[in-house]
Amino acid sequence: MRMEMGNVALGVALGVLVLLSGCASTRFSAPGAALEASLPPLETAAGEFRIDYDSRNAQDAGRIRQAVLEALPKLERWGALREPVTIRVMPDHAALESAVRARGYDWLRAWSRYDEVFVQAPSTWDKAGATQAQINELLLHELTHSVMYQLVEDRRTSKRIPLWFREGMASYTAEQAYRWVSLEEIAKHYERAPTSDPVRNPGDLYRDDSNFIYGVAHHTFAFLVKRYGEEPVRGLLREMRSGKEFPEAFESAIGLPPDAFVRDFTRYVRWRAFSGGRVQPRAPTPAPAPPPTN
Repeated sequence: MRMEMGNVALGVALGVLVLLSGCASTRFSAPGAALEASLPPLETAAGEFRIDYDSRNAQDAGRIRQAVLEALPKLERWGALREPVTIRVMPDHAALESAVRARGYDWLRAWSRYDEVFVQAPSTWDKAGATQAQINELLLHELTHSVMYQLVEDRRTSKRIPLWFREGMASYTAEQAYRWVSLEEIAKHYERAPTSDPVRNPGDLYRDDSNFIYGVAHHTFAFLVKRYGEEPVRGLLREMRSGKEFPEAFESAIGLPPDAFVRDFTRYVRWRAFSGGRVQPRAPTPAPAPPPTN
């Protein structure tokens, strides 16, 4: 992988990412995986979950079921599934890439869709396997994608949702800021590449330096929540469900176009406003002065 940030600390963080927490999401129709066994469906307040697995991965399937249960309280903050989600436990990385038709993503450990999540068997993530905490974190991230898709779309439509929102919402929900680059590292990136626009145009960085792009997405979404709160984000999801695409829904729910918001975030990072403390809520527009009276 190319390492845009160019320092030892990032190298260590990226190595951890490759081993433990890669994910991607898409709306294309991937072929269903032919797996041999299924756990009994989980019916919860957040929706129904089904887990399919190869017979050799029964223990992995049990640990993924536990991860789903652990995810529910944080997942429910956004809403509930409209249709069941099937989690398919793939026996190894090659099987995962084959099932989702993604090649060359060595860091990939899961792939989310509207009603399916493909997960590489945690016992094969590295030589030591994965801890339950790592599985919990990844499943919460992935299931956030599926909940978001089902809240705002149907199977046949897309709402032009940008990568920063998709991945930022999932990373924010799974509390993954510690995995990615910091706001300071993003500010240094802007100093080195002043014309770069990684929020709106991640380009090849998504494949080649996922640590950086996931960090940008996480911090952009966190900035959105800190400035406006979670309820406007839920309002944005409702606006998309009612038929609006992301740009129009964002402006309706948040009060400004998404490009203006991105410019606010970019200035916040470039000027290192984060070093001075909390993100200040956006000041309300002052009411017009009453007309003079005689």
